[in-house]
Amino acid sequence: MRIESAELKFTVLIEKNEDGGYTATVPSLPGCITQGDTWDETITNAKEAIAGHIEVLRTLGKQIPIEVPVKVPIEVGATS
Repeated sequence: MRIESAELKFTVLIEKNEDGGYTATVPSLPGCITQGDTWDETITNAKEAIAGHIEVLRTLGKQIPIEVPVKVPIEVGATS
């Protein structure tokens, strides 16, 4: 069964750059990285980067990673 990219969800890590703008990486897709001047532009660019990365994987006949979400509750106590 072929899974369409519209059905896939990936974690995107977005970091604010010191000199302005944002950088987005996709841990499940090594090498999938992009940036943008604004938060919204970075999200749009990340979606395009993921779609392009998946297209390349399919063209090369490589397996597309599937993320399995794992929730781990973490409690952090206040420090004095």
